[in-house]
Amino acid sequence: MASPNAVFTELVATTFRNHSKEIVDNVSNNNALLRRMMDRGMVDHEDGGLTITQPLDYAQNGTYQRYSGYDILNIGASDVISAAEFQWRQVALNVVASGQELRLNSGKERIISLAKARIKNAMRTFKNNFSADMYSSGSLPNQINGLQALLSDTGTGVVGGIDSSAWPFWASQVQSAAAPLGGGAAVTVGPSTIEALMLGLWLQCVRGDDKPDLIIADNNYFSFYEQSQLSIKRYTDKNDVSGGFTSLKYKGADVIFDGGSGIPANHMYFENTDFTRLVVHKDADMTVMDELKPYNQDAAVIPVLWMGNMTVSNRFRQGVLKS
Repeated sequence: MASPNAVFTELVATTFRNHSKEIVDNVSNNNALLRRMMDRGMVDHEDGGLTITQPLDYAQNGTYQRYSGYDILNIGASDVISAAEFQWRQVALNVVASGQELRLNSGKERIISLAKARIKNAMRTFKNNFSADMYSSGSLPNQINGLQALLSDTGTGVVGGIDSSAWPFWASQVQSAAAPLGGGAAVTVGPSTIEALMLGLWLQCVRGDDKPDLIIADNNYFSFYEQSQLSIKRYTDKNDVSGGFTSLKYKGADVIFDGGSGIPANHMYFENTDFTRLVVHKDADMTVMDELKPYNQDAAVIPVLWMGNMTVSNRFRQGVLKS
């Protein structure tokens, strides 16, 4: 006779494995940043390596010269390529049931209900915590690099092993209402001033075709921007609306609010999504592991693992607007 544990284990494993993409999509529909990264194919799956590396083109080739006739040409070597290095970070969830619960819920439908409840709780937990991590400074043990690390409030710091104080090309842009980029006195952020602050930051982030395509705001700054557009505003992208996020446009970029998800209060992130990635190990992408049975407990434990990090390959063309 099959044990109740086996039924529980099989159901949990089958649900996660057969519907893993659906489960991840369900998470992304409740997080504007993760959703955009997935929709634009910004999630990369890697199969190993001691660290995650992002190659960087950080300098021009120094051999460019104008010449005539028999002039000696410059054939000196040019050091133009480096790499940012990011550590693997891991997340674990465990779908757990005690032996008593399994025996009390040993009927088929009861087991299904118990497993579904545990799975729903696990995914809600992942959504809430991973959302906060994606905006974090990465300061907690084993936490991924969130936007407060990749695009810090100071624009400086060591990111991916590169010190932006020593290498200015690696500094991100910062627009502070307390000290505006264009100079002058501090600005009180509101509907009448938000666009001027956004423009100053936008101009710093643009280089030819490279420009921010996603602006993520907390509820306060999104409200200010929407109020500034009362006479001309239009909502865009039905996918954002259906996912619970209403977006506006600013110079072609989607402006989306993500308040309550972990984004700091009174912040707007100007993100060029060509240069930011969510790297995930192919063997730990919310992957269900084999059931474990504690040696000193009457229980079934099914680990679900994620491994990866957020990375950036160009900080200079992205920025943050803050109070």
